[in-house]
Order: sequence, then C-alpha cells, then structure tokens
Amino acid sequence: MGSRLGYCYSSINWDLNMNFTLECEQEVDGRWIAEVPELPGVLEYGSSSADAMSKAEVLALRVIADKLENGESELVSIRFSLQLSV
Repeated sequence: MGSRLGYCYSSINWDLNMNFTLECEQEVDGRWIAEVPELPGVLEYGSSSADAMSKAEVLALRVIADKLENGESELVSIRFSLQLSV
C-alpha cells in the first residue's frame, strides 16, 4: 500500500472461521489508508488511522451484506475484535 509513515494493524474476527485483516498505513501526504485484503476493493482513506479503519469496516460490512443479499455467501454471526499495534 505505498510508502509508510505510520502503520497500524487490526484483526476483524468473524464467527465460523471467517477472519479478516484490517491494515492501515499513513501515506506520504498525511492521509491514512485502511484496507481489508481478503475483500477486494475494501479500501478507504481517512484523516486519521481511526477514521480510515472505521470507514473500511463499514465498507467491509456493506460488501458482506451485498454478498448475503445476492446469495453469494451464507449467513454468519459477526463479532469484531480490534487489536491495535503501532
């Protein structure tokens, strides 16, 4: 994800062995970018790491909801577990 000035890592745990990684880096221009590598296209910018991560989590949920609505995935229980390290 480009040049890193800052970096944070979080794990989104989905029950039934659905685990997603939330990665966040600071770009050279100061913006933060967060993505969920396991879900193509789930990538968001923010003014802070928390802002970018929050937006990426929301987008990840929208992608999962879309998959459920279109019968591309089975219904699962969702649980978030965020562990940050800088």
